[in-house]
Amino acid sequence: MTKQDWQTLSTLLTTPKKLVIVGHKNPDGDAVGSCLGLYWYLKRKGHDPVVLMPNDFPEFLKWMPGCQDIVIYEKEIEHTKELLEHAEMVFTLDFNALNRTGELGEVLASTKSIFVMIDHHQQPDHYAQFTYSDTTMSSTCEMVYHTIGALGDQNLISADIATNLYTGIMTDTGSFKFSATTPRTHRVVADLLEAGAVHHEIHHHIYDTQSPDRLRLLGKALANLVIRAEYNLAYITITQDELEAHNFKKGDTEGFVNYALSVAGVVFAVIFIENKNEGIIKMSLRSKGDFSVNDFARNYFHGGGHTNAAGGKFDGSMADAIAFLMKQVPQYKNQLNAI
Repeated sequence: MTKQDWQTLSTLLTTPKKLVIVGHKNPDGDAVGSCLGLYWYLKRKGHDPVVLMPNDFPEFLKWMPGCQDIVIYEKEIEHTKELLEHAEMVFTLDFNALNRTGELGEVLASTKSIFVMIDHHQQPDHYAQFTYSDTTMSSTCEMVYHTIGALGDQNLISADIATNLYTGIMTDTGSFKFSATTPRTHRVVADLLEAGAVHHEIHHHIYDTQSPDRLRLLGKALANLVIRAEYNLAYITITQDELEAHNFKKGDTEGFVNYALSVAGVVFAVIFIENKNEGIIKMSLRSKGDFSVNDFARNYFHGGGHTNAAGGKFDGSMADAIAFLMKQVPQYKNQLNAI
């Protein structure tokens, strides 16, 4: 965004408007936190905002301030279409291609509103009139903090805004351990704590409320861990039957892939999760160093994300997905062994 863009956006927001804030499909802490953080800010500015998600989000996020007001597209399709039809501006957060919202993407593509994109993923599409894209940011929540500052409203950051933004930063940085965490990130977090975010309470809500079923599912996932030391690779598989045997709920597998990446010597980790309803194998990919799982996911698994964290999918069986992965990996052997 140029200085002129920020000034124009600020001018647009000087009068009350009907606004819709959209997150991506299968929303995580950063998507929910950034949308709700922006939601409370825009309410304080006198606007009429609504947060819209393509589908439901995990239970461990449902304590966040304002989450009870989120509209779920899959549950309220006609209401969603009506909201977008009357929206004067649409903010899209934590994604940079409309297909990241699933079926909602077609509705968004036909919406005539002014679009504002705020996102930190690589290779953004060009659908928005205002695009704030920065891949060096730890999270979209950090970018929402800077958005509020750029609009001259730092003083409007309330405890509800701070709580939501802190949650998204904490979850997207792996509790501040990922390489995208910068001195700038910590300065933002310090401001959020001063604005009313209570870090130990947020940590408790996210990490200390796990169900016995989720922990047993983690145990099964770790039992399925495969290590290919010759490639510094580890992968985990979870079948649909295994999910159902452990009463799977949305978000239960969040972070499982990081256990594979934590194995000594491993620099490339993948988790394969079977989804029979969609007929696909969902994948999360993680890496260390400069091996780009964003490029790998884009090239082979219809996905993308960040250099060290990406998602993808495979149309076929679990066995075929693993075989396809292992067909590609040997060409990267020297790169993986050099890290």
